[in-house]
Amino acid sequence: MTPSSWDLIGRVALAGGITALLGLERELSRHPAGIRTHALVGIGAALFTIAGAYGFGPNHDPSPTRVAAQVVTGIGFLGAGTILRQRDKIKGLTTAATLWLAAGLGLSAGAGLVSLTVATFVMALLVLLAVHITDPLIARYHRRQDERHPDPHELPDPEL
Repeated sequence: MTPSSWDLIGRVALAGGITALLGLERELSRHPAGIRTHALVGIGAALFTIAGAYGFGPNHDPSPTRVAAQVVTGIGFLGAGTILRQRDKIKGLTTAATLWLAAGLGLSAGAGLVSLTVATFVMALLVLLAVHITDPLIARYHRRQDERHPDPHELPDPEL
């Protein structure tokens, strides 16, 4: 049985709303790929899921697993573009992961898995917000370790 048009529109709206909130966290944390990018990824993934399942008439094999696989492949290229290496630091991994998650949220919303979509979003948001607590603690730990065990390459040259 095909869901009503309003049910399908609601699925896309859920995907867009939840992934926009995920993008809001990225923007508030001053990271690339914010509200628009995350929302568009989520909306697009939901749309591909719905179109793959219901868009080609009743006499076709919807094969939603193929649609999901193609969304995951496509988002991999988009996510890879957000990862940058600068000297010894890699930036953008979390943003790439949230874009990947936005695609997953869009797929699950598009498939009508509302509870799973909302619960996964809440878990992801908790992880992203927990960083604001754990990062200062980890930085403090590293400073203490550096004070106790300085890197011999960073010691002043004794000949100077």
